[in-house]
Amino acid sequence: MNDSAIDGKTNSQQSKHKRKAYKKKRYIVPAIIVLILISVRIYLPYFVKAEVNKVLADLPGYYGEVKDINISLVRGAYVIEDLYLNKVNAKTQVPFLNFPETDISIEWKSIFKGKIVSEIIMFSPEVIYVMEDQQTEGETADSEDWTKALTDLVPIDINNFEIKNGKLAFVELQADPNIDLHFNHLDLTAKNLRNVSAKSRTLPSPIHATARSIGNGKMTLDGQINLIKEIPDLNIEFGLKQADVTALNAFTQHYAGIDFDSGTFELFSELAIADGYLKGYMKPLVTNSKLISKDDNFLSVLWEGFVGFFKFILKNQRTDTLATKIPLEGNLNTIEAGVLPSVINIFENAWIKAFKGVVDDEIEYEDAFKAKE
Repeated sequence: MNDSAIDGKTNSQQSKHKRKAYKKKRYIVPAIIVLILISVRIYLPYFVKAEVNKVLADLPGYYGEVKDINISLVRGAYVIEDLYLNKVNAKTQVPFLNFPETDISIEWKSIFKGKIVSEIIMFSPEVIYVMEDQQTEGETADSEDWTKALTDLVPIDINNFEIKNGKLAFVELQADPNIDLHFNHLDLTAKNLRNVSAKSRTLPSPIHATARSIGNGKMTLDGQINLIKEIPDLNIEFGLKQADVTALNAFTQHYAGIDFDSGTFELFSELAIADGYLKGYMKPLVTNSKLISKDDNFLSVLWEGFVGFFKFILKNQRTDTLATKIPLEGNLNTIEAGVLPSVINIFENAWIKAFKGVVDDEIEYEDAFKAKE
């Protein structure tokens, strides 16, 4: 065999070795990349959970924890499970914030409009304000700290926000019986919060909410807001209808020394805010109410009879409605209810006309601008 044949055979073997090595690299490199991605995917929830818990642990005056975090890379989303937050030195074990499941994801439809924003859906969240917990002494707790911490959990601006079956409550345990004012079955939607669409609108974000109140009243809230401004602008209407007034007895007994045997409570309000200036009203109504209960003791009957006498004088006899209208106006840092107008409205309702159990539809967004001038 001559030298050229030997060299050719050697070159052929080397080529085969190179091809085999190339084929190995072609499969090994992707395999390594896939292995790295899988490892990152497995480790990522633990890393995010640790970072979130660190943020919650460092909140001044509060403590909290997240039980678990699930991440979906395909959907561009992650789910926070069982997040709670409470005040340090709280007298109860009732969490101030309790969020069983919060789904945070990219809003894909906004990407086609040139915006990268997120949407959040909260399932059965609870916000329970226990007065005794919030008034405990100790490290100063600033609401701005925990609200900022929660918003920082979402790395992308929020454009769509939803609450499903939520709860809001105010609880005072030192009262006897305990005061528990709440809204259950809260469903809320707020859309276009980052003004992705309808950019020409002054108030680009519609908001709608429904709930059931204490006393099984029906609550509705509708309006428009602008959250892009440092002090948000808004124009909203609020209505609470057909609540059993006896459900308020713990509250009225503690603060006014009276309770109701029967009756219906309703509340209506309109609010407009423009450049930090507020204008609006609140209109509470009590209809077909009876104060004195056969179960009351002598002193309670005496006091309630005294209150009932003035209630009889001040109510509208035709509709059996006791109502007033409380105007609200001023800078957001110094909102005050007009005391004299409220008293005048009581007599106006009693002797001139009965307030209707509806939103008056008299406050517009422009009114806040005009009042400010």
